[in-house]
Amino acid sequence: MSKYDAIRQAALEANLRLPELNLVLFTFGNVSVCDRKLQAFAIKPSGVAYAELDADMMVIVDFNGQTIEGELRPSSDTLTHALLYKTWPEIGAIVHTHSTYATAWAQAQRDIPILGTTHADYVAGPIPCAPPMAAEQVKGNYELETGHQIIKCFTDRKLDYRQVEMMLVGSHAPFCWGKDANKAVYNAAILEEIARMATLTLQVNPDAPSLSDALIQEHYSRKHGPEAYYGQ
Repeated sequence: MSKYDAIRQAALEANLRLPELNLVLFTFGNVSVCDRKLQAFAIKPSGVAYAELDADMMVIVDFNGQTIEGELRPSSDTLTHALLYKTWPEIGAIVHTHSTYATAWAQAQRDIPILGTTHADYVAGPIPCAPPMAAEQVKGNYELETGHQIIKCFTDRKLDYRQVEMMLVGSHAPFCWGKDANKAVYNAAILEEIARMATLTLQVNPDAPSLSDALIQEHYSRKHGPEAYYGQ
């Protein structure tokens, strides 16, 4: 028994959800799950196929990106996860995928515009796309700089990571997070569906207008904030 068994199991289950939801192929992507009291997180090992994973393979890492327990190398994106956990204290899990539609928008270096009420149910504005990383960032500590690029995007745009739990890194792919593993994986699936809907909408009508402010506020407030009334 290890004090990290709970986050190892949660990380395993969350990672296995990614291929079930068609959010990854082969060894693409990763999920991490943190324990704030232990100041550590469990993350998928690098380059291991999802079908081969078990809980013991999950690598335990601290918020500086140093391995605490585990025989395998952690995901190559570990330092990105570590920086986000260190900087944003209310997230409990992080998901990184290369899901098709969300990644297409990231490669196009475009925010996903808010075109309909499905989008507004989850985010009350465009899904942000951070600029591609500069050459000096790429040549430096690339994965750590990816985390800085995400945080800078939110700081520059005055976005709250607790309200916007999904984003794109330009020329790269999406990152999502949440209070726990279930919410983070849920957000990754929602982001992919929003990206797919936006792609199809703009194919049908390249001049499709943004959703009205009234509809944005109505749909977002139904699910979020003190006046939310959606669900049981």
